[in-house]
This record gives sequence, structure tokens and C-alpha cells, in this order.
Amino acid sequence: MALMGCRIEDRFIFHPSAEIVQTPLHVGLPFQDHFISTSDGVRLNGWFIPHPDARATLLWFHGNAGNISHRVENLKLLHDKVKLNIFIFDYRGYGLSTGSISEEGTYRDGRAALNYVNQQIGVEAKNLIIFGRSLGAAVATEVALQCACRGLILEAPFTSIRDMAQKIFPVLPIGLLLQTRFNILEKIAQLRVPLLVLHGDRDDVVPYEQGKKVFAAARVPKSFYTISGATHNDTYLVGGDGYYAHIRGFVENLPPTHP
Repeated sequence: MALMGCRIEDRFIFHPSAEIVQTPLHVGLPFQDHFISTSDGVRLNGWFIPHPDARATLLWFHGNAGNISHRVENLKLLHDKVKLNIFIFDYRGYGLSTGSISEEGTYRDGRAALNYVNQQIGVEAKNLIIFGRSLGAAVATEVALQCACRGLILEAPFTSIRDMAQKIFPVLPIGLLLQTRFNILEKIAQLRVPLLVLHGDRDDVVPYEQGKKVFAAARVPKSFYTISGATHNDTYLVGGDGYYAHIRGFVENLPPTHP
């Protein structure tokens, strides 16, 4: 019964897609295809998109639906407008990555991706900016707590899965029954690197107020940017130049790294 309950819970939280519908080449971005081995033997697929004038390298943790191929348009704009190297990968069970998804699995995947970028791509943690969007914000926060990265960017973060369940099912005590936590609010106060939180004020999935709570619980230095008029999935489009300028400003104003 416990195993069955866990599988039902995972289906509620995770919505992976196996089909790779496009690659960065479809938008004119040269990229490298990489495969990563996790500590428990899962094989993950990721892309490294270099930029000739990169200000930094971004390690990207995507949300709970689709796969990396559904982020290509967003990759292109962020790569070009902020001038970043980007490494994005699929969690287990997404895209070409093997295995079955779970909360603990995403944390293993995040640690494996961090180690891979460090050891195989050659980017030290102190030169890495970690970026997490929606569910990826929870994984990114967990990984950022385990390394001395240069900065953390969270877009549309929620406080916890239990709070999200309460928001979706306000009259049912579903949140109390969930084993999955993804508790960003509980962890963010431990963060010791600069933080940028971005959130659309019309987010129709993750309440804007949850993003503000995450921000309020974090230590300084930190900054919050409201993406005016943006819902959950159109932040990078509705935000326009102001959105990219704010990310670029955060990157440019990070403290310099030391040998």
C-alpha cells in the first residue's frame, strides 16, 4: 500500500515527457550533448550551450512538466540577452534520462549534475550560478546549500509541496498525507550566497505570495523582481527586456570570485 500511495503521489507532482521535440540547433545554438551517471546508477541527459562572451555559467533546474526540449526558446533568449554558458539537464524519468522520478531522486540528480559540470565541463562551484524554476527551485535550493556557488536564482518558487496541495485542494487535508516535501521555505534561511527571486504577479500555478514568503525568509544579500503581468509559464516572454536586464544586473553585480 505504501508503494502504491507513493506512485500515486509522484503522478500528482511530476509530469515528465519522454519525447525530445527539438534541440538548441533548432534556434541556431550550437550545443554539446552529455550523459551523466548518478550515485545510484541512473543515466541523465543534459545539454551544454556555450557562449563566446559568457559572463558566467548557469546550471538550470527545470520545472515538473515536459523535458529540456520544451525550454529551447527560453534557453535561446537567456543565452543571448544575458550572455551565459548554460547547462540544462533532465531529471530521471524525463526526456532521455533513465529511472523513475521522486523527490530524493531529483536531489541525487542535482548533485550528479553539479559534479559533472565541475569535473567534466570544468566549471568550479565558485564560478557557477544555480537557476531553478518552479519545482526546479526546490532542487536548486537543495543543491545550492551543498556547494559554494556564486549565486542562486529562483523563478516562481513555492514554499512547499504541502502548501501547494493546500492551495489546489483547499477543503481536503491532502498536504498532510504527502510524503514529498520539497520545502523551500524551511531551507532558504540556511542559504549563504546572493539570491535573486523572480515571480509573475499573475502566476496562475504558484501563488505570487509564496514567492514573497520564500524571499522574506532568506538572508541578505537578496533581491526580488516582480514580473508585472506574467503568469506561470510566460515569465520570460511577458517580462521582456526588463526581465533579462534584471537577471543580467544580478549576474554582473555578484561579488568577484577568488582563486
